[in-house]
Amino acid sequence: MTATTTEEPGSAALRGLAVNPATPVDLLLRLLEPPYEAAWSALCRWRRDLPPEVVDAIVAHPHPRARGALARNPHVPGEVRGRVVDDEHWLVRAGLADGPGQDVWPRYLPDHVIERMYTTYEGQELQSLVFSRQVPSRFRLGLATHPDPALRVYGTDAWRELSEERRAALLDDPDPDVRASAERTRARRAEEDDAAEMERQLRAMPGHRSHARNHILVNCRLSRAVVDELLKEREDDDLWCLAYNYSTPPDVVAHVARVGDPKTRREVAWRKDLPRDLVDLLARDPDPGVRTAVSVRPELTEDERAAIDYVVEPHEVVQVGQDPYGAPLAHARSAHPWLRRRVAHNPELPAELVELLAADEDPGVRIVLAQHHPEAPAELLLRCYLEYTGLNRDRLLGLPRFPVAGLGARFGTAEDPAVLLLATLDPEADPALVDALTRDPDARVRAGAARNPALPLKRLLQLLEDEELSGDAAANLALPRETMYALIDSA
Repeated sequence: MTATTTEEPGSAALRGLAVNPATPVDLLLRLLEPPYEAAWSALCRWRRDLPPEVVDAIVAHPHPRARGALARNPHVPGEVRGRVVDDEHWLVRAGLADGPGQDVWPRYLPDHVIERMYTTYEGQELQSLVFSRQVPSRFRLGLATHPDPALRVYGTDAWRELSEERRAALLDDPDPDVRASAERTRARRAEEDDAAEMERQLRAMPGHRSHARNHILVNCRLSRAVVDELLKEREDDDLWCLAYNYSTPPDVVAHVARVGDPKTRREVAWRKDLPRDLVDLLARDPDPGVRTAVSVRPELTEDERAAIDYVVEPHEVVQVGQDPYGAPLAHARSAHPWLRRRVAHNPELPAELVELLAADEDPGVRIVLAQHHPEAPAELLLRCYLEYTGLNRDRLLGLPRFPVAGLGARFGTAEDPAVLLLATLDPEADPALVDALTRDPDARVRAGAARNPALPLKRLLQLLEDEELSGDAAANLALPRETMYALIDSA
């Protein structure tokens, strides 16, 4: 909420009012009027609680900026964002398709909203939706059997993941558009599975690297001649392609597992079709990342995992792929911390497993659970904030269950600004402490203190005139209502 020299006077205060939980509904509705456009983004995209009347007003707002901001609000349910699914303006539809952004795992959109988008969106909008992580895997795979033929058409996109029976059903679908789409997909996949055709296309391409060349090397069937050329060149990127490509011959996979760089060998370790002798070889690899990749293979027993000298960094963020719901729940009791971290990503874990993982000895498990599960215990959130200094640490502070009582007394004299910041979250902190913290050398501490409702009223009103802290002061729960009205009137 820091003001800049280029914005209109009072803009920061308007944005503060827009996110202030105590701002009355009638004022929030006024902020949606044209004179207060500077507050639209804060109100529509970043406010955590949007009263129903305000949602209605945003959805009916004449300006697409307001509606588009609601479409990307990371704090409201997908059902609320989905209300703009049929918006007339491309900016709003694009915002809904993009989702809240890539820095957080967005809440899934409701099925009926996704269905509407699949049947009415096209081009870049639909492509954005596919890559936005707002569509659960079960929905995508279920399109092949959807009762609506307009959606079954998109079910053909998952061709390689479908059973032969399901593919045959799509090719024989009663709807001509579904049959045509299935036939096109089958033909395209057949072409990509034709090593001679892929070799012909590669030789027709310019010699330099390109997206089209990489697509073939990574995803399509390769002829032995192409494979041998890649082996002869021995470039790391080409060897990685061979490590990843589904069609790489077993003898070449074995060779790459021995001569590739660590990145390539790690990719070999992830292959589904890896024979046991290569599993055992890579389990003894000199690179700890390779050994760790092998150690989580699904065919290994707990004893076999334990026998591998894997290395898991205490606060490492585990990559979970496309779906956080995919890890088997049984892995919550695995001895391998990486597998437990994968499970901890699941925001729908039952209470029993939440309790189990919250007490896990591995800090990475606790941190992942704290960041991703809505029912993570309050004491775990605080513990993780104090223990963890990495990616998305501050996200913990904004979670509804984060404990704030008593933080002023506990951390009001901390030397670390990130820990001192905790004191500003306590609504019952010593007013003198909060007053002092508005003058702290650290900007985040000053801003947090300006938002604290324990701040003496005199100091709070002074900060409304402060160029740096006026927005944070306007977001303070203790701001008198008459002052709120005066701020809007003056703006």
